[in-house]
Amino acid sequence: MTPLDWLLAIIGALGIGVAKSGFSGVSMLHVLIFANLFGARESTGVVLPMLIVGDLLAVHSFRQHARWDYIRRLLPPATLGVIAGALLVRWLGEMQYKPLIGAIILALTTLQLLRLARPSLFEHAPHARGFAWAMGLLVGVTTMLANAAGPIAALYLVAVALPKLEFAGTSAWLFLIINCFKVPFSVGLGLIHRDTLLLNAALLPAIVAGLFAGRWLVDRIPQRTFDALLLVFAAAAALRLIGFF
Repeated sequence: MTPLDWLLAIIGALGIGVAKSGFSGVSMLHVLIFANLFGARESTGVVLPMLIVGDLLAVHSFRQHARWDYIRRLLPPATLGVIAGALLVRWLGEMQYKPLIGAIILALTTLQLLRLARPSLFEHAPHARGFAWAMGLLVGVTTMLANAAGPIAALYLVAVALPKLEFAGTSAWLFLIINCFKVPFSVGLGLIHRDTLLLNAALLPAIVAGLFAGRWLVDRIPQRTFDALLLVFAAAAALRLIGFF
């Protein structure tokens, strides 16, 4: 890795920490950075252990606020979605994978921007089991393909009107469980190995620093403005992955 590569990797790791502190819009940053550094397919294994570290830190901060009834609704379809996503990872080549990741990020970015602009659209979504299963399946597939399921989970948790702290605690536990479930699949696909773990260890301080930076920023920058700007940049990067420019 060149010095520029290391700088980008550190920024991506910082973004993971910031995202876990509550700035959900930052979650697209690390996906795009590591996809460009290591390839769309290989980057999923590079990022996963770092996400688990971020999840552990978030659980430590918000564990008492989790709503386990909603976690139990999402976990069964999410695990099926992870299995389906693992099959797609095995079948798709890098040339197919890169535009697919770009399309996923672009779609999720659009949903996030819509949620920021018109939150009322998602406040009255159905609480039926079918809605939970549809969202859970999407969470599982997108997290296995791109580690980018945060916006989908956020849409569901906003739709069921969870308060801010319960939202954070539920998200933290949900993704800790799902990301740990993904590890055997990523190892089996050759996406997590000795070299990726050594890189994760080197970037661990940046994740912790990002978490503290995010907590500092929460009280100083309006989250809607911050998330919206990052999502605009994410949309531009996603279009580049797809091949628009």
